[in-house]
Amino acid sequence: MGASAQAPTREATLTLLLRQGEISAGALANELGISVQAMRRHLRTLEEEGLVEASSITAGPGRPSNQWRLTQQGHQHFPDGSDTFALNLLESMATSLPPETLATLLERQAHEKAHQYRHQVGEGPLEQRIRRLVSLRSNEGYVSEMVQAENGHGWCINEFHCSVQRIAEEFPAVCDQELQLIRMTFPDCRVERVHWRLESGHSCGFQISPSGAMSNESTPGSHP
Repeated sequence: MGASAQAPTREATLTLLLRQGEISAGALANELGISVQAMRRHLRTLEEEGLVEASSITAGPGRPSNQWRLTQQGHQHFPDGSDTFALNLLESMATSLPPETLATLLERQAHEKAHQYRHQVGEGPLEQRIRRLVSLRSNEGYVSEMVQAENGHGWCINEFHCSVQRIAEEFPAVCDQELQLIRMTFPDCRVERVHWRLESGHSCGFQISPSGAMSNESTPGSHP
């Protein structure tokens, strides 16, 4: 297979691993429509480059199978918007400003961003607005997808890559403002965080439901 054919398969493989967390070579091959042998060759090449790694699991009788996942270097392959300047600026602000002042600045930024989002997603059915937001977030480097909520109330936005990951690791309050940002973008809805990269799992997720749809139940795994 020539280099021109390998490049799309390489990027598609890395993106699938980002979305799935862990997946077998057979499942990857099936998703991309190539042979398992060819996929294993791709994975070995990516492993040699330090982008992926495998762990062996046993599920029932037969030989153990490998589950592949991205390494930290593999995650860094995707665009990262948390540049050093922004991180250093926040660190300086955190040491020189009272905590409540920093919180106020982050809240103001969330309000301004939400105003932009509301203008960009426009009006219309909720599903349509969420799809527009997913597109906007993906363009910002979040690698987002939209799926039906498991409990049938609304939709979930899953984000497999955080464009401000480095900042969030140092300042978890940024994640709190991300939740408020989504809530302010959909003021007519109930928005809950259903999973969080900094706590567990391989993605962040927000469930967006029409107001009242979840009034009589709580969302499992939600965070304030």
